[in-house]
Amino acid sequence: MTLTERAIRLNWTSGRRDLPALILISDEKRLADPSTAAERLPPGAAILVRHTDAYARRDLAERLAPICRARGLILFVSDDLALAEACGAGGLHLPERTAAAADAIRIRLRWRGILTVAAHGPRAIARAHLIKADAALVSPVFATPSHPGQPGVGPLRFLTWSRDARVPVYGLGGITAANAGRLRDGNVVGLAGIGGFS
Repeated sequence: MTLTERAIRLNWTSGRRDLPALILISDEKRLADPSTAAERLPPGAAILVRHTDAYARRDLAERLAPICRARGLILFVSDDLALAEACGAGGLHLPERTAAAADAIRIRLRWRGILTVAAHGPRAIARAHLIKADAALVSPVFATPSHPGQPGVGPLRFLTWSRDARVPVYGLGGITAANAGRLRDGNVVGLAGIGGFS
């Protein structure tokens, strides 16, 4: 079973088909331009523009917006509400530090699309619920080049966190077609990654 098929199965089992089964994440070093990968994503999947440089993030979001509309994909923008609104994005993603900030509730009240939050532990997952996020991207599940030197939380801890979560969760970090089958749980709504889907 491919990683995409596993993500779709998790989404189907969760009963949350209002959320994308998989989220492809841009990265300045590993996936600077996901335009080509977008052509291979199934309709309903999402692309998260996570570039940290504001100019690069704006340029990429503006280039991806028409591709996403044409392919039936959901465009997410990270940590930039104004850009998400300007591009007509369907999703906004908040890094953990932004979700912990005092104005996170204000962002949620203003943003009408899907809101996801980065979470590296149970407190951040709980915070996602408090600010009424639609889902939390929990990472790193397994060891990954994005977090060198970190072993990952592992599938058992990830599943414990997901069962205790009051929001749906995505697995992110080091997930492959071979290990994704270890993440079965009704609250795991899908998978996110940089390299696995591309």
